[in-house]
Amino acid sequence: MYRKPVIWPVWVVMLAAISLEVLPLPGFVQPLRPPWAAIAVIYWTMMWPRRFGLGAAWVVGIILDILHGTLLGENAIALSIVAYVTMRFHLQIRIFPMWQLTTTVFALLAMNAFIQFWIDGVAGVGSAGISRWTQVMTGAILWPPLMALMDRVRVQIETRGSAFI
Repeated sequence: MYRKPVIWPVWVVMLAAISLEVLPLPGFVQPLRPPWAAIAVIYWTMMWPRRFGLGAAWVVGIILDILHGTLLGENAIALSIVAYVTMRFHLQIRIFPMWQLTTTVFALLAMNAFIQFWIDGVAGVGSAGISRWTQVMTGAILWPPLMALMDRVRVQIETRGSAFI
């Protein structure tokens, strides 16, 4: 009998990513903060596109907009577009070797940052400067260990889904 894997551990990971995004950091470390939510959205959309997709990315983005105090919909649109591109190519992306997957994630994080930069420009909001792009680099560098961590959570859900109930 097929048992549908539970989804709540994924939302616990997303809540942790959102919490890490709004966690106060010293000023000199702030430009190096990776886009935790975007990384988590990319991973879960790539691995479970039918369970975690555009709607979930939109909800995460709206929560980030509220918590960051940014223009409502800025993160939501950016994360939804990144989730769409990830969903569109998830079968190809999943089989990439790690170096190519990391490069792809770098491109997706750069797309996320560019969309936010473009929306800020259209809205007349001041730019975040170089920190927006150093965060993309930090996210790409941290992708392999974060993917390994989220893979462990996913495998745990898929093999022993009832253990999370």
